[in-house]
Amino acid sequence: MSQRPQHNANNVTDTHLVIVGTGFAGLGMAIRLKEMGIDDFIIIERASDVGGTWRDNRYPGAACDVPSHLYSFSFEPNTEWSRVYPTQPELEAYLQNVTDKWNLRPHIRFSHTLTAAHYQQDSGHWLVKTSGGDFRARFVVCGNGGLAEPKLPDIPGVENFGGHHFHSATWDHNYSLDGKRVAVIGTGASAIQFVPQIADKPAKLSVFQRTPNWILPRHDRAYRRFEKWLFKRLPITRKLLRAKIYCQNEMRVLGMVLHPALMKLFRITATWNIRRQVADPSLRKSLTPTFPIGCKRILISNDWYPALQKPNVEVETSGIQEITSTSIISKDGSEREVDCIIFGTGFYATENPIATMIHGRDGRVLADVWADGEEAYLGSSVHGFPNFFFIVGPNVTLGHSSMVYMIETQIAAISRVLEAANEVSSTTVEVREEVQDTYNRELQTRLGGSVWANGCDSWYKHRSGKITQLWPGFTFSFRRRNRDFKQSDYIFATPSTEATQ
Repeated sequence: MSQRPQHNANNVTDTHLVIVGTGFAGLGMAIRLKEMGIDDFIIIERASDVGGTWRDNRYPGAACDVPSHLYSFSFEPNTEWSRVYPTQPELEAYLQNVTDKWNLRPHIRFSHTLTAAHYQQDSGHWLVKTSGGDFRARFVVCGNGGLAEPKLPDIPGVENFGGHHFHSATWDHNYSLDGKRVAVIGTGASAIQFVPQIADKPAKLSVFQRTPNWILPRHDRAYRRFEKWLFKRLPITRKLLRAKIYCQNEMRVLGMVLHPALMKLFRITATWNIRRQVADPSLRKSLTPTFPIGCKRILISNDWYPALQKPNVEVETSGIQEITSTSIISKDGSEREVDCIIFGTGFYATENPIATMIHGRDGRVLADVWADGEEAYLGSSVHGFPNFFFIVGPNVTLGHSSMVYMIETQIAAISRVLEAANEVSSTTVEVREEVQDTYNRELQTRLGGSVWANGCDSWYKHRSGKITQLWPGFTFSFRRRNRDFKQSDYIFATPSTEATQ
């Protein structure tokens, strides 16, 4: 398995495995393949450099809401994190450094956007089509992430706006907001970071809030020089800190899944956070959610509420009726002329467009299979799509801890399947339908009693109401479930025999 990709007569590059994306998932999978002695793989990346979400989301104030010493590869610690919570530039630099350390760039095909992936039943290969050329691979690992495709709001007239506009994930740093009339649509995880950073620039900043979020204080600070020295010279201090952060985050599961009543403790803190920062009773009421805390993603910020009270900032909560070529009309009938609209409206967490590009056995399209809500076995394998794996697939996202931990868990699990296929000389591997169905029934039963199932709509849910994003439990239980690998859960076959399995 150490050979390099080869070009054939049809100008299709043959390789053992194709990885999609160069974020934590794609890079982590590539590193694992190298550790397994597999050098015959290609990583396709639509951008011109690595980094995934931490390359794309360059809006002012972009940062992670998981502490840096946990939001990093366990095998690649960084003793030089500047702050408790890592910023976008640091995370992007971290992933670039990891890429170079493991010499992954020769495997990466930059500016290659995935356009389609077709399973070829006669040979058991995947034909992966991209904007920069085609690849034929035995296996495909999709590491594009669950929050990769920006989503615009479904508002009448949004396409007619004639002023400047952009999504927070594609921030236009060349456009000056100084003295402009600016509208921000959305008040989620991105908006609470960039609004405080830009609030002083526009002559008028109108923030359109559909639903307020529960927000806790952000306990952030810069690391001191002696702390970095300890992390570097005494690795045990860094490991203990990582363990402490991990355990503190895991405790949240007690309230989110096992005993939702415990979330009242978080509500007390969040309510106090609003009261101490928002003096105006009317504004305070508008910013206070009515749904149970934890039902939507809990956000952290120290400067969101102060930013909304600046003299040039207004919060509009009646909803948007229509967007014209020059203005935004609210449902209360008021109209605001604006020069620029910034969409802080999130991503396609469910119904990700990439599912329309993936064609499995008998030509079935993954988007059609997932019409009633995404599901997979352990978040990585889908029946009917042999030799295809997801990292951060359905029901893997967390509401309480580091996704890097989950990514490493899935990478290890996929590696076990690949090793098993090699050991039994199988060319195709596919999860059994009944195994996938049983797993997802159990999953949805557990989710039904969680805080996410009651009281609100969120990006955790498919439009059918099915919770398709979250893992309902401790991260170590997800790891334990993945470690309990059973070869009998999968069909190991060759193209000539798989149809009879």
